Amino acid sequence: MCVMKKKYECVVGMVITVLSVVFALALPACASDASNIFTVAIDPGHQARGNSQREPIGPGATEYKAKVAAGTRGAYTGIPEYQLVLDVSLQLRDELTARGFNVFMIRETHDVNISNRERAIMATTAGADIFVRVHANGSSNSNARGIMTLSPSRNNPFIPDLYTQSRALSDHILVSMVSATGARNLGVLENDTMTGTNWSTVPVTIVELGFMTNPAEDRLMQTEEYQQKLVAGMANGIEAFFAESFARDRQ
Repeated sequence: MCVMKKKYECVVGMVITVLSVVFALALPACASDASNIFTVAIDPGHQARGNSQREPIGPGATEYKAKVAAGTRGAYTGIPEYQLVLDVSLQLRDELTARGFNVFMIRETHDVNISNRERAIMATTAGADIFVRVHANGSSNSNARGIMTLSPSRNNPFIPDLYTQSRALSDHILVSMVSATGARNLGVLENDTMTGTNWSTVPVTIVELGFMTNPAEDRLMQTEEYQQKLVAGMANGIEAFFAESFARDRQ
C-alpha cells in the first residue's frame, strides 16, 4: 500500500513537473503572440513631388487643402523631409515586425502620388489598429529643436470619438521618444486641421522627429545611431499604448 502510494505520488509529481515546464515554455510565445493581434499603419509623410490639387480636410468639410505638401528640407544636409521620414519609417517597420506586430506601410518608395485623405483610407482598408504619421519639423527659427507629437483635439468636428485614444497614443510615443533620445520635449500639440488625421477611423498621431531647419538637429537625425534611438522610442511608445489599451479592455 505504501509502495503504491509512493509510486502514485512520484508519477503525479513528474506530471506536474512536465506540465510546469510546458507552460513555462509556452508563456513567452503567448505573450509575443498578443502583439500579433495589432496592426500598425505607418505613413512616411510627403513624397518626391507635392500635389497642389485640393481635397476636403475631413468628411463633409467645406475647407480644402493641398493633397500633399512638399515638406521641409535639411538646413545643413539638404536632405528632403520625404527621404528622412521614409528612412526612419522603414526601420520602424522592421523593429515593430521583429516585436511581433503586423505592419502596413502607406509608402515604401518616394515616387508615389498619394493624398493625405487617401493615406488615411488606406490605413482603414488595411485593418490598422492605429495610424502613425511620421514627419519632421521646420521653422523660421533655426534654433527651434525637439520632438513633438500631434493629436486631434477633444472638439475635433470629424473624429471626436478618437480623441482619448489618439491623445494617449501621442503621449506614449512622445514620452518614449524623449526618453530614448534625450531630445527636448515639445509636448503634444492638439490640431484639427490635418487632413490625414481627420479622415482617420482609428487612433492617430503625427510624430515630428525633430527640426530639419536646425543645422545641429538636422545633422543628428541623419546619423544611424540617432535614427535607431528614434525608432526604439516610437516602438516603445506603441507597445506602451497597446499594453495600456489591452489592460483596460480586460478590466
